Amino acid sequence: MRLHNDAQKLMNIITLDSQLNKIKDEDILLERILLEARRVVNADAGTIYRKNGKELSASYAQNNTLQKKLPHGEKLPFKAFKFPISRKTISGYVASTGKLVNLEDAYHIPANAQYSYDTSYDKKSGYRSQSMLTVPLQTAQGGILGVIQMINKLDPKGKIVPFTNDDEVLVMHFAANATVTLQRAMLYRDVLMRMISMAELRDPKETGPHVNRVAGYCIEIYERWARKNNIDPSELDRNRDNFKIAAMLHDVGKVAISDIILKKPARFTPEEFEIMKTHTVHGARLFRDPKSDLDIMSKDVALTHHENWDGTGYPGSINLKTGRPKGRRKTALGLMGEEIPLWGRIVAIADVYDALRSKRVYKDAWSESDVLDEMRRLNGTKFDPGLMDIFFEALPVITHIAEKYVDEE
Repeated sequence: MRLHNDAQKLMNIITLDSQLNKIKDEDILLERILLEARRVVNADAGTIYRKNGKELSASYAQNNTLQKKLPHGEKLPFKAFKFPISRKTISGYVASTGKLVNLEDAYHIPANAQYSYDTSYDKKSGYRSQSMLTVPLQTAQGGILGVIQMINKLDPKGKIVPFTNDDEVLVMHFAANATVTLQRAMLYRDVLMRMISMAELRDPKETGPHVNRVAGYCIEIYERWARKNNIDPSELDRNRDNFKIAAMLHDVGKVAISDIILKKPARFTPEEFEIMKTHTVHGARLFRDPKSDLDIMSKDVALTHHENWDGTGYPGSINLKTGRPKGRRKTALGLMGEEIPLWGRIVAIADVYDALRSKRVYKDAWSESDVLDEMRRLNGTKFDPGLMDIFFEALPVITHIAEKYVDEE
């Protein structure tokens, strides 16, 4: 029976490989890797760390016990943090040596071990970590991409038990396969960020932290909207992966705007603003011959993220090829309400929120209370009221995302 169960787990891991290979975004992939690794060994909680130079950054944490204490649909708040790689910590030791660590009780580590466990994390959360399995995310060439840590294995009755040797084999096998997929996603992210860096060279406002924040806010809003609207989980996963990338590219059309306008250290004149508006059309044209769902979504986002719920936005109903209004009209009619694609409506909220709370050459960052007052004022005119309800529900998580991607001074 046990042999059958282990074989089934291995088959599940092999099946997962094809599913993980479909995920393009690095952050979404890391979150999924952690979730599936926990399922493989029935771990109640876990954390995944990325290696960045000489530091480890805690990217994602999951905890079923703490999650159950939250209202339905709420996410466990997690504040990302980083620390120097050192053999004095469990995860640092694993990242340094490439060796796994399997502890029956993290509070009773053998005296001869080089590492120790910092119990302050448990005290803050009110959660007791006991059994712990920490495994490197190691490439075939021996490089370490990160560390995955399983916490509190549960038996069929929900009792915490130690991780077994079989668990070690299963997680190591899963980690090896996941690392290959993660390398591909990291390469994809590098290419994407280079594209964004090109836009940043043209427009100082279009920074890496800004696009990461906007994309993070968008995914949080979309996930909550999808759950409220009973979107199939497989569709939700597929959309969130594509949407994360499309949201990051929302202003890619600015590469076609003159430096005289983009880098102007003051507000635009009416004539300059009319030229600036065309970045939506230029961005959408990059995807006008779509080859995938991602291309279609990216086109919709680039074209419609400045449309307003009440129809006063831009560029409105235009011929994408010519950039002119459809029909015989001299000025395009703005899209209104649900004429605006969902993706554009969500990015509109995320982009304005981040712009208001960020410092610009022509303005200081607004206080959070002033930002939220302005968002409320624009509710129902600029923004979709239903999505704004979700935005305010998601604020605790959105705040953590903002703290994760801070602008460089």
